[in-house]
Amino acid sequence: MRARTRAVAATAGAALVVVPLTGAAAAALVSQDLTTDGVNPDTLATAPIDEIASIEAGDGAAAADLAGVTASVTASEDIDIDIATPEISVKEDPPPPPPPAAAPAPASTSSSSSSSSGTGARPVAQSSAVAAAVSGSAIIAEAAKYVGAPYVSGGSSPAGFDCSGFTSYVFAKFGISLPRSSGAYYNVGTRVDSPQPGDIIVSPGHVGIYAGPNLQIDAPRPGKTLQFRAIWQTNPTYVRVTG
Repeated sequence: MRARTRAVAATAGAALVVVPLTGAAAAALVSQDLTTDGVNPDTLATAPIDEIASIEAGDGAAAADLAGVTASVTASEDIDIDIATPEISVKEDPPPPPPPAAAPAPASTSSSSSSSSGTGARPVAQSSAVAAAVSGSAIIAEAAKYVGAPYVSGGSSPAGFDCSGFTSYVFAKFGISLPRSSGAYYNVGTRVDSPQPGDIIVSPGHVGIYAGPNLQIDAPRPGKTLQFRAIWQTNPTYVRVTG
Protein backbone atom coordinates (compact mmCIF):
# COMPACT_ATOMS: atom_id res chain seq x y z
CA MET A 1 0.00 0.00 0.00
CA ARG A 2 1.33 3.46 -0.87
CA ALA A 3 2.58 5.73 1.91
CA ARG A 4 0.08 8.35 1.15
CA THR A 5 -2.86 6.07 1.65
CA ARG A 6 -4.79 6.38 4.88
CA ALA A 7 -7.33 3.99 6.27
CA VAL A 8 -10.20 4.93 8.48
CA ALA A 9 -11.03 2.38 11.14
CA ALA A 10 -14.47 2.04 12.62
CA THR A 11 -15.97 -0.42 15.01
CA ALA A 12 -18.92 -2.41 13.76
CA GLY A 13 -20.50 -4.65 16.39
CA ALA A 14 -18.07 -7.36 17.49
CA ALA A 15 -15.81 -7.07 14.37
CA LEU A 16 -13.07 -4.67 13.32
CA VAL A 17 -13.63 -3.62 9.70
CA VAL A 18 -11.14 -1.78 7.55
CA VAL A 19 -12.96 0.00 4.69
CA PRO A 20 -11.53 2.58 2.28
CA LEU A 21 -13.69 5.69 2.21
CA THR A 22 -13.48 8.89 0.18
CA GLY A 23 -14.17 12.53 0.75
CA ALA A 24 -16.93 13.70 2.96
CA ALA A 25 -18.24 10.19 3.53
CA ALA A 26 -15.08 9.25 5.36
CA ALA A 27 -15.12 12.37 7.46
CA ALA A 28 -18.80 11.97 8.27
CA LEU A 29 -18.40 8.31 9.27
CA VAL A 30 -15.48 9.06 11.54
CA SER A 31 -17.32 11.94 13.14
CA GLN A 32 -20.52 9.89 13.62
CA ASP A 33 -18.77 6.86 15.10
CA LEU A 34 -16.64 8.88 17.46
CA THR A 35 -19.61 10.88 18.66
CA THR A 36 -21.83 7.84 19.03
CA ASP A 37 -19.28 5.81 20.91
CA GLY A 38 -18.41 8.66 23.23
CA VAL A 39 -14.81 9.03 22.01
CA ASN A 40 -13.25 12.51 21.86
CA PRO A 41 -12.42 13.22 18.21
CA ASP A 42 -9.73 15.65 19.27
CA THR A 43 -7.61 12.76 20.45
CA LEU A 44 -7.59 11.03 17.07
CA ALA A 45 -5.45 12.00 14.10
CA THR A 46 -7.38 12.20 10.88
CA ALA A 47 -6.07 12.40 7.36
CA PRO A 48 -6.01 15.91 5.75
CA ILE A 49 -8.84 16.61 3.43
CA ASP A 50 -6.50 17.39 0.53
CA GLU A 51 -4.92 13.95 0.73
CA ILE A 52 -8.35 12.31 0.73
CA ALA A 53 -9.23 14.44 -2.31
CA SER A 54 -6.01 13.34 -3.94
CA ILE A 55 -6.98 9.72 -3.51
CA GLU A 56 -10.38 10.49 -5.08
CA ALA A 57 -8.89 12.42 -8.00
CA GLY A 58 -6.01 10.42 -9.25
CA ASP A 59 -4.74 7.68 -7.05
CA GLY A 60 -7.03 4.98 -8.38
CA ALA A 61 -4.50 2.21 -7.71
CA ALA A 62 -4.34 3.05 -4.04
CA ALA A 63 -8.11 3.19 -3.87
CA ALA A 64 -8.30 -0.20 -5.53
CA ASP A 65 -5.82 -1.60 -3.03
CA LEU A 66 -7.86 -0.26 -0.14
CA ALA A 67 -11.09 -1.52 -1.67
CA GLY A 68 -9.67 -5.03 -1.80
CA VAL A 69 -8.68 -5.13 1.85
CA THR A 70 -11.43 -6.26 4.18
CA ALA A 71 -10.60 -8.02 7.38
CA SER A 72 -13.06 -9.32 9.88
CA VAL A 73 -11.87 -10.26 13.30
CA THR A 74 -14.28 -11.95 15.70
CA ALA A 75 -13.86 -10.60 19.19
CA SER A 76 -15.39 -13.58 20.93
CA GLU A 77 -15.92 -16.99 19.45
CA ASP A 78 -16.59 -20.42 20.98
CA ILE A 79 -14.06 -23.02 19.91
CA ASP A 80 -14.96 -26.71 19.75
CA ILE A 81 -11.96 -29.00 20.11
CA ASP A 82 -12.28 -32.71 19.51
CA ILE A 83 -9.83 -34.73 21.60
CA ALA A 84 -9.51 -38.38 20.76
CA THR A 85 -9.81 -40.42 23.94
CA PRO A 86 -8.33 -43.91 23.71
CA GLU A 87 -10.57 -46.74 24.76
CA ILE A 88 -9.15 -48.79 27.64
CA SER A 89 -10.32 -52.32 28.12
CA VAL A 90 -9.84 -53.72 31.64
CA LYS A 91 -9.90 -57.45 32.19
CA GLU A 92 -9.84 -59.29 35.47
CA ASP A 93 -6.80 -61.34 36.31
CA PRO A 94 -7.36 -65.05 35.67
CA PRO A 95 -7.83 -67.19 38.78
CA PRO A 96 -4.66 -68.81 40.11
CA PRO A 97 -4.04 -72.40 39.05
CA PRO A 98 -5.01 -75.04 41.54
CA PRO A 99 -2.24 -76.29 43.78
CA PRO A 100 -0.59 -79.51 42.66
CA ALA A 101 -2.00 -82.70 44.12
CA ALA A 102 -0.05 -84.17 46.97
CA ALA A 103 1.98 -87.21 46.05
CA PRO A 104 0.68 -90.40 47.62
CA ALA A 105 2.63 -91.67 50.57
CA PRO A 106 4.92 -94.55 49.68
CA ALA A 107 3.72 -97.91 50.80
CA SER A 108 5.41 -99.14 53.89
CA THR A 109 7.79 -101.98 53.26
CA SER A 110 8.01 -103.02 56.86
CA SER A 111 5.64 -105.58 58.25
CA SER A 112 3.51 -104.79 61.24
CA SER A 113 4.44 -106.09 64.63
CA SER A 114 3.41 -109.60 65.53
CA SER A 115 0.39 -110.20 67.69
CA SER A 116 -1.40 -113.24 69.00
CA SER A 117 -2.73 -113.88 65.47
CA GLY A 118 0.65 -113.42 63.77
CA THR A 119 0.09 -110.22 61.78
CA GLY A 120 3.80 -110.03 60.94
CA ALA A 121 4.00 -113.43 59.22
CA ARG A 122 3.67 -113.64 55.45
CA PRO A 123 1.78 -116.35 53.59
CA VAL A 124 3.94 -119.00 51.95
CA ALA A 125 3.34 -119.87 48.31
CA GLN A 126 3.11 -123.47 47.23
CA SER A 127 6.67 -124.70 47.49
CA SER A 128 8.65 -127.87 47.82
CA ALA A 129 8.29 -127.59 51.61
CA VAL A 130 4.51 -127.37 51.34
CA ALA A 131 4.43 -130.24 48.85
CA ALA A 132 6.55 -132.33 51.17
CA ALA A 133 4.30 -131.58 54.13
CA VAL A 134 1.19 -132.45 52.16
CA SER A 135 2.65 -135.68 50.88
CA GLY A 136 4.11 -136.64 54.26
CA SER A 137 1.11 -136.01 56.50
CA ALA A 138 -2.54 -136.92 56.08
CA ILE A 139 -3.44 -134.13 58.54
CA ILE A 140 -1.62 -131.53 56.38
CA ALA A 141 -3.14 -132.94 53.20
CA GLU A 142 -6.62 -132.49 54.70
CA ALA A 143 -5.83 -129.02 56.04
CA ALA A 144 -4.50 -127.86 52.66
CA LYS A 145 -7.94 -128.37 51.13
CA TYR A 146 -9.21 -125.26 52.92
CA VAL A 147 -6.49 -122.80 51.95
CA GLY A 148 -8.24 -119.54 51.05
CA ALA A 149 -11.24 -119.95 53.37
CA PRO A 150 -11.99 -116.64 55.13
CA TYR A 151 -11.32 -115.98 58.76
CA VAL A 152 -14.58 -115.73 60.71
CA SER A 153 -14.59 -115.23 64.43
CA GLY A 154 -16.24 -118.29 65.99
CA GLY A 155 -16.33 -120.04 62.60
CA SER A 156 -15.75 -123.79 62.35
CA SER A 157 -16.63 -124.67 58.75
CA PRO A 158 -15.21 -124.08 55.25
CA ALA A 159 -17.54 -121.05 55.04
CA GLY A 160 -15.28 -119.42 57.61
CA PHE A 161 -12.85 -120.48 60.34
CA ASP A 162 -11.22 -119.04 63.39
CA CYS A 163 -7.94 -120.60 64.61
CA SER A 164 -9.36 -123.22 66.98
CA GLY A 165 -12.38 -123.86 64.77
CA PHE A 166 -10.07 -124.74 61.85
CA THR A 167 -7.80 -127.02 63.91
CA SER A 168 -10.68 -128.90 65.51
CA TYR A 169 -12.44 -129.24 62.12
CA VAL A 170 -9.41 -130.87 60.48
CA PHE A 171 -8.74 -133.32 63.33
CA ALA A 172 -12.41 -134.20 63.53
CA LYS A 173 -12.01 -135.69 60.03
CA PHE A 174 -9.79 -138.31 61.69
CA GLY A 175 -12.08 -138.95 64.64
CA ILE A 176 -10.15 -136.73 67.06
CA SER A 177 -12.15 -134.28 69.18
CA LEU A 178 -10.35 -131.06 70.15
CA PRO A 179 -11.36 -127.97 72.16
CA ARG A 180 -12.92 -124.87 70.62
CA SER A 181 -10.72 -122.58 72.75
CA SER A 182 -7.06 -121.99 71.88
CA GLY A 183 -6.06 -121.82 75.54
CA ALA A 184 -7.40 -125.36 76.15
CA TYR A 185 -4.87 -126.88 73.73
CA TYR A 186 -2.17 -126.67 76.37
CA ASN A 187 -3.97 -129.52 78.13
CA VAL A 188 -4.39 -131.97 75.25
CA GLY A 189 -2.10 -134.62 73.77
CA THR A 190 1.59 -134.84 74.44
CA ARG A 191 4.05 -131.98 74.29
CA VAL A 192 7.04 -132.60 72.05
CA ASP A 193 10.34 -130.84 71.47
CA SER A 194 10.85 -132.08 67.91
CA PRO A 195 7.54 -131.46 66.11
CA GLN A 196 6.47 -133.31 62.94
CA PRO A 197 4.07 -132.16 60.22
CA GLY A 198 0.57 -132.68 61.62
CA ASP A 199 1.44 -131.73 65.21
CA ILE A 200 -0.36 -128.77 66.82
CA ILE A 201 1.48 -125.48 67.47
CA VAL A 202 0.13 -123.54 70.46
CA SER A 203 0.86 -120.00 71.65
CA PRO A 204 -1.03 -117.58 73.89
CA GLY A 205 -4.32 -116.75 72.12
CA HIS A 206 -3.60 -118.78 68.98
CA VAL A 207 -3.40 -122.33 67.66
CA GLY A 208 -2.37 -123.79 64.29
CA ILE A 209 -1.02 -126.96 62.66
CA TYR A 210 2.69 -127.48 62.27
CA ALA A 211 3.66 -128.22 58.63
CA GLY A 212 7.45 -128.43 58.73
CA PRO A 213 10.49 -126.33 59.62
CA ASN A 214 9.36 -122.68 59.98
CA LEU A 215 6.02 -123.56 58.35
CA GLN A 216 2.45 -123.78 59.66
CA ILE A 217 -1.09 -123.69 58.32
CA ASP A 218 -3.68 -121.69 60.24
CA ALA A 219 -6.55 -119.21 60.18
CA PRO A 220 -4.76 -115.90 60.99
CA ARG A 221 -7.18 -113.10 61.89
CA PRO A 222 -10.17 -111.07 60.59
CA GLY A 223 -9.62 -109.90 57.02
CA LYS A 224 -7.23 -112.72 56.22
CA THR A 225 -7.73 -116.19 54.77
CA LEU A 226 -6.55 -119.63 55.77
CA GLN A 227 -2.98 -120.11 54.53
CA PHE A 228 0.46 -121.65 54.84
CA ARG A 229 2.83 -119.17 56.41
CA ALA A 230 6.01 -118.86 58.45
CA ILE A 231 6.06 -119.56 62.16
CA TRP A 232 5.99 -116.17 63.81
CA GLN A 233 5.44 -117.29 67.41
CA THR A 234 8.27 -117.05 69.91
CA ASN A 235 8.90 -120.28 71.83
CA PRO A 236 5.58 -121.93 70.95
CA THR A 237 4.41 -125.21 72.48
CA TYR A 238 4.13 -128.25 70.21
CA VAL A 239 1.46 -130.83 70.97
CA ARG A 240 0.97 -134.22 69.37
CA VAL A 241 -2.37 -135.90 69.45
CA THR A 242 -3.36 -139.34 68.20
CA GLY A 243 -6.69 -141.00 67.65
